[in-house]
Amino acid sequence: MMSSRGASAMLSRASRIKQKLQSALEATALDIEDVSYKHAGHAAVKSDATETHFNVKIVSQKFEGQNLVKRHRMVYDLLAEELQSGLHALSIVAKTPQEVAGR
Repeated sequence: MMSSRGASAMLSRASRIKQKLQSALEATALDIEDVSYKHAGHAAVKSDATETHFNVKIVSQKFEGQNLVKRHRMVYDLLAEELQSGLHALSIVAKTPQEVAGR
């Protein structure tokens, strides 16, 4: 039997990010884009590293009443394990459903 950690290691980083954010933030919209290819050769990225840079767009009611810094902190906290295991950079757009609807 494989441990849950072993099973999650088999998923792509994008899949793990999506799973963690969707589950914890109950996102109504979630878009994760792997832009690692744009950073190949970047000084802080090992030459064989993959899945290091992501753009994340997330819409969640849980952002209601939270300022931008707190919203980003929520995302970073949920992805702490990924950040410790090779995730190098995130670009985050975090909105509430009301903000997306223009209300």
